[in-house]
Amino acid sequence: MRFTDYRISKELKANLNEMGFKRPTDIQFKCIPNIQKGEDLLAIAQTGTGKTAAFAIPIIDKIQFDRKKGGKDAIKVIIMVPTRELAVQIEEVFHKIGRNTKVKTTAIYGGVDQDPQIDRLLTGVDVLVCTPGRLFDLVSQGYVNLGGIETLVLDEADQMLNLGFYKDIQDLIRFLPKKRQTLFFSATIDKKIKKLAYSLVNSKAIRIQISPKNPVSKNVVHAITFVEMDDKRFFLERIIKENPSLKMMVFVRTKVRAERVKAAMLRVGIDVLTLHGDKEQDDRLSVLKAFKEDEVKILVATDVSARGIDIPNIDYVINYDMPDIAENYVHRVGRTGRGRNKGQALSFCSEREKVLLAGIEEYISVPIDVIETTKAEKEETILFSDDGTNNWKSLMEKNELSKKNKRKKKK
Repeated sequence: MRFTDYRISKELKANLNEMGFKRPTDIQFKCIPNIQKGEDLLAIAQTGTGKTAAFAIPIIDKIQFDRKKGGKDAIKVIIMVPTRELAVQIEEVFHKIGRNTKVKTTAIYGGVDQDPQIDRLLTGVDVLVCTPGRLFDLVSQGYVNLGGIETLVLDEADQMLNLGFYKDIQDLIRFLPKKRQTLFFSATIDKKIKKLAYSLVNSKAIRIQISPKNPVSKNVVHAITFVEMDDKRFFLERIIKENPSLKMMVFVRTKVRAERVKAAMLRVGIDVLTLHGDKEQDDRLSVLKAFKEDEVKILVATDVSARGIDIPNIDYVINYDMPDIAENYVHRVGRTGRGRNKGQALSFCSEREKVLLAGIEEYISVPIDVIETTKAEKEETILFSDDGTNNWKSLMEKNELSKKNKRKKKK
């Protein structure tokens, strides 16, 4: 089925075509008709599958249709998200998909002056994307009226619980009309997520779960190499210098580690940006803008700062540090290979991180392919020169070719 076959406005079809959206992804195909029918929805799908468009398309179409019928000008949709960056990202998606539809979307979040956000609210808003803290601030000040909400969307719900927003979500429900549509989107599902989800959606809610045996996208070639902690900076330097045209996202565990990696790369002439919780919101937004626009091709980030961010055309994800939480591995490598794009991910694993690797492989239900490096190759990397010998791009390609040959033999 193509988007041209859907019962949506011609403006939406034109925008989707311009964005290169020809056919729906699995999550879009399963969600859009149910949302159009007004059903409550509990949707579980891995990162990078197109969840935002899955709810943006039917929401924009419905508001546009109501507006043509003379519907009242009021906030009709609340989309609650865990981070400011995700709020900005979703606002951008709504603007692109909703261009020329007159559907007004704005994002409100903390860490910046509230006055410009209030000014936008006063001009009239249909869709409000928000983080919990700023939403409650503006509700208490009388700038946000939730009495006309027709649809509530909770996006990245698993992360919201991890960040302690459970009570905020429960408090929000008290302000909303009982008769509403609730759409619940999460990358993972566990007992706590289920409890929250079923307390929000009605008993006839549609459950959609797209969870392959290996939750890592099939578009991502992912592998691991064993590197001691003190040598990781040399391996990162080599990969970057051997692939100067590629856009890379490098994940570390802490804010301090992010700045140390940046300093190490600057010492060898590599320009790097960092994204973590110690940065002011304006700085975070400027970093994301520079990375999106390829002003700088290397972004070093922590898990909390980067979760849910959709930046086009990231070629490589490097797990400089193995994640403490197994599911974060999936979210990290999901920054590449998004939609129908291909991507590569490489993890550096030290001896003391092998216990984390075991947890990750148990979580994704398959072993991660190992890129073997000889002692000579490791020594050469530490004494790196730009001769391109045994470069990491070739090693990744050989690793993928080896996997294909093994699959052929099995057949």
